Amino acid sequence: MTSQAADRPEQAGSSRRSKITPEREQEFFDAVLEQLRECGYDSLTMEGIAASTRCSKSTLYRQWKTKPQFVAAALRSHRRTRCVDTGSLADDLRAAARAMGDLSGRDTQLLQALAHAATQDPELQCALREAVLEPEIAALREIIRRGVERGEVPADHPALEYIPAQLLGVLRLRPLLDGESADPDYLVRFVEAAVLPALGLT
Repeated sequence: MTSQAADRPEQAGSSRRSKITPEREQEFFDAVLEQLRECGYDSLTMEGIAASTRCSKSTLYRQWKTKPQFVAAALRSHRRTRCVDTGSLADDLRAAARAMGDLSGRDTQLLQALAHAATQDPELQCALREAVLEPEIAALREIIRRGVERGEVPADHPALEYIPAQLLGVLRLRPLLDGESADPDYLVRFVEAAVLPALGLT
């Protein structure tokens, strides 16, 4: 959608929100994220979501005033938490890498679809960070915290702060470098070859 104002119906000016069940709302959000992955942000339209979910465009506009707001809400609806605790820092990092790899294709598609649009819209950028990036960063930092508490690595080890950037960077860049997603096996090999040696772990 090149112009949100151009195809917004008159009803969008109303502050009244439609009564939509949580299940129906999730259908809308799922449709938004699926179309983002398949078509990209610019090609995503309220008309397309309305058609795929069999509702009126005005219903969507009453609930979410603009496309960025709608996409941001869809992203936040899929925010997830992850808990990995094997009792070992090295095994935790392997397990986290494997879990990240399980979702790498879908998350990378979202990042690629929204990367440019997010730089233009602060709300969209915030939602993308909250839904996709921050849960992964928080999970990795918790793994590191436990490893430090167990004495497996010193708290001031210079490599610790770069672990999230390493793993998230590989997730984002491998499709560009190799034309393949960073699947679980690839990420585990990366952890074993680059991350664990940097921490002095085997």
